[in-house]
Amino acid sequence: MSPDDERNIGPFGGSGETRTRLPEGESDTRRPARPGRSSSRSLVTVVGVVVLLIAAIAFANRSGDGEASGTADEKKPETSATAPTGEKPVGSKTGGIPSGYADTEQGAQSAAANFAVALGSADMFDKGKRDPILEAVMAPSSVSKFRSDLDKAYSPAFFKKVGLNEDGSTPSGDQFVSRTTPIGTKVTDASKGKATVEVWCSGLLGLAGEKSTKPVTNSWFTITMELAWIDGDWKAVTHSQKDGPAPVPGDDRASGSDDIAKAVEGYGGFTYAR
Repeated sequence: MSPDDERNIGPFGGSGETRTRLPEGESDTRRPARPGRSSSRSLVTVVGVVVLLIAAIAFANRSGDGEASGTADEKKPETSATAPTGEKPVGSKTGGIPSGYADTEQGAQSAAANFAVALGSADMFDKGKRDPILEAVMAPSSVSKFRSDLDKAYSPAFFKKVGLNEDGSTPSGDQFVSRTTPIGTKVTDASKGKATVEVWCSGLLGLAGEKSTKPVTNSWFTITMELAWIDGDWKAVTHSQKDGPAPVPGDDRASGSDDIAKAVEGYGGFTYAR
């Protein structure tokens, strides 16, 4: 290649074609003529119009009168199961627990989610705090039975099993963690003034501390509540729980007990609204 040859470098550092300088008046017959700007602009315009037409057709098919062009099997749900509803969340609390739900299926789901958080909290291990929680979330006719059942369930043997002292207090130097996080809700049955709601949850339970023999672990479970509309709000009539569905565990490195304790202290919970 002669000294007059130069390399055409692309804008991102890539190499382009080799260009040879020719004397004025001569042309490089080996290269095809470059298309004019007018033809390039025309091509862009045509492509743009086609894209707009495709988008318009797709939008028209989606925003029609609800009749799908395909078979019934090809119909998609109108909204995502986790799409926001646009309804305002509750604006009041009873005993520190969100209250004042709407008399709708969505209101029942919001109530069940917030009840799951309260019933899965560390306060449930303290009878002085447990009883007010039951009175806030349970139907009056169910409070007595649940209080009796839970008084038996939260026994010295159970406290010892989760790492607490026999009286339910936390060992010195440790921090007790019990937190429930709703992942999703659904109504499985509903009628006037009644609703059955399932709440899929993830939970944390254990002791955060350097000498803890019961470290904080994660679990997955589903809570089922039968709710009733009583005195202008939803209340839980029954409550049951089963394991799962649980995803495949990831390969995250477990954090130290100090990090867990700081996270529990530093990150507050939410008021859930479906």
